[in-house]
Amino acid sequence: MMETQWAYLIHLLAWTLPLILLQSIALVRHYKERSGAVLRAVLPPALVIGVYLSVADHLAISTGIWNFGEGRHLGVYLGLVPLEEVLFFLLTSILVSLGLALFTALVSRAREARAS
Repeated sequence: MMETQWAYLIHLLAWTLPLILLQSIALVRHYKERSGAVLRAVLPPALVIGVYLSVADHLAISTGIWNFGEGRHLGVYLGLVPLEEVLFFLLTSILVSLGLALFTALVSRAREARAS
């Protein structure tokens, strides 16, 4: 199945979803009742960056800078960009945003530890 049109999507989901789940659990454990507010703060910028990168990819494909091999993705496109590529940009942007929120939590804990 790894040499089929499903390969990109399977690999993408296999490495991103477990990390997003772990990050989400850590975020909820740290921020507790503020978790919803933190997610509302970090997810919109991640989505904006994901869309921006997808548009840049569309422009690169349309000018012939690069392309995607046939049969290596599902064949569903948003503009000229394969769906899996759009998901890649969105999911990696979410990973980075959640990572920054968790990094902020670590810095906050370190400051609190030094203050006590």
